[in-house]
Amino acid sequence: MNDSVSKLEGEGLANLAIDPEVLANELAAELVGDPLDEIKNLDDDSKTAAQECEKGLIWLSQGHQERLQGLRVFCEYRDPRALPLLIPLLQEPCPVERMSAVYALGRNPCPRAIEILLQLLQRDSNAYVRKATAWSLGNYADSRVLEPLLNSLQNDVAAVRLWAASSLAEVGSSSEKNAELATSKLITSVLIDAEPVVRSNCIWSLGRLYEKLNNILQKEIDDVFSTILLEDQEPSVRYEARVALEQLDTPQIKEKLKNLSEQGLLA
Repeated sequence: MNDSVSKLEGEGLANLAIDPEVLANELAAELVGDPLDEIKNLDDDSKTAAQECEKGLIWLSQGHQERLQGLRVFCEYRDPRALPLLIPLLQEPCPVERMSAVYALGRNPCPRAIEILLQLLQRDSNAYVRKATAWSLGNYADSRVLEPLLNSLQNDVAAVRLWAASSLAEVGSSSEKNAELATSKLITSVLIDAEPVVRSNCIWSLGRLYEKLNNILQKEIDDVFSTILLEDQEPSVRYEARVALEQLDTPQIKEKLKNLSEQGLLA
């Protein structure tokens, strides 16, 4: 993904679009920055992953602040023992806990969590939670995940659309049929989405799916990338399209880029 996408994620949740009333009523002061960054760092004597996981398991069974500490652990480490403790936290009234549990279950995928995660993606009133879920579901190679992610790509706020686009690269790669379905919607979004970072992520995902597709869809992607390279109003998106074309590395694309360069149409 391009630098602007990485920058958005690095800045945490503070800049994501969300209903101001939801932010005020549900998150209050807890979401000044990225909640995972606000949680106190792990104790200095936690020297190994095993030790941290042992502490995390204990914290997950305690009060709110301790659970947040435990969730931070399992956003970083994998441990199947955490799964029975993480799944119930997806239904906590506190959106910070729900969001953190979603991230932890992206790091620790659990088939039993899929249905609840899909409900959160489609129905949770909090955009931070839906954004986390769109990312997390990219770690679940399950056919049930595809349609909800496609719906989020078309209908949710920008931050959710951005990560739905990324996750579709992973979910779409699970089969030729899924790749074709994801490609169709990603092409639509890359041409009409109002947010440059979303368009850039769609380009990245289409590049990831390219090898899974038939010649007709590959040719369509080639043409779409070429159109974006020449016509998109955002320089970062045009750059992403050029990088994607160069990475496809086919003789036809090489010749096309050479001709465009000779005509002075490439920056």
